[in-house]
Amino acid sequence: MDNLNYHHLRYFHAVAHDGNLTRTAERVNLSQSALSIQIKQLEARLGHALFDRVGRRLELTEVGRIVLDHADRIFGTGAELLATLASSGDVKTPLRVGALSTLSRNFQLRFLEPVLGRGDVDLVLKSGSARVLFEALTSLALDVVLTTEPPQAGGDFTAHRIAEQTVALHGVSARMHHGSLKEILKNEPLIVPTDNAIRVAFDSLVARLGVSPRIVADVDDMAMVRLLARADTGLAVAPTVVLADEIASGRLRTAPFDLNISESFFAVTVRRSFPHPELERLIGVNLGGSG
Repeated sequence: MDNLNYHHLRYFHAVAHDGNLTRTAERVNLSQSALSIQIKQLEARLGHALFDRVGRRLELTEVGRIVLDHADRIFGTGAELLATLASSGDVKTPLRVGALSTLSRNFQLRFLEPVLGRGDVDLVLKSGSARVLFEALTSLALDVVLTTEPPQAGGDFTAHRIAEQTVALHGVSARMHHGSLKEILKNEPLIVPTDNAIRVAFDSLVARLGVSPRIVADVDDMAMVRLLARADTGLAVAPTVVLADEIASGRLRTAPFDLNISESFFAVTVRRSFPHPELERLIGVNLGGSG
């Protein structure tokens, strides 16, 4: 089977956006009959009609709309490529950010805050597992990955430690009347993330204290930890940033007992000859305000 002829696709793309064969023919300096032949050859290659003629207008068929959607992305990506290599500001290359699906949404917003709302920076946000995200980063489908799980040594990855957050007990005021860490862990229901680093440290803590805590929820998503704490399901064992809004508003409090547990947040990049122009600045701002 022959490959797709991108000259034909380019002409289709122009006609589809103009909606008028004559106007497009004038714009691309081609005769109307020659342009019509280009479209018919593309239709023959795809095996489907791309336009219906309604009066003097051309309307896309269902297949035509599908083809146009792909053509928009194909030629948009080509424009991004040229803009990136030419360091041109004429076409904005989106900043593609991946985040571990279990990562605190508050942390993600804090990281992205310097570029949020800026008209000159478009964002593409993806979430997923560490394996999927690091594969996308390696294939250059992402510019940066936000995670609490830095990649294993090797490869071209660079893990920038953006923040170190204290892990504490957070909940409603009514659960904060205990006089010691051991007492509160023994008597209050707990919401514990399945995050490996936090869970290992927490299990070590309760073993040292000789406590068998009542864990009412093992949760793999910090957003759900936050919701359960707000619903007073129990005390949340979590980095303070996860519940920062609720703590600031007084809806939840942080227990006055030090767990001696912390969690690191990383922005992981890969070595590139042409990194996104905003990436180094964004990481620099976050490193300057980490803590």
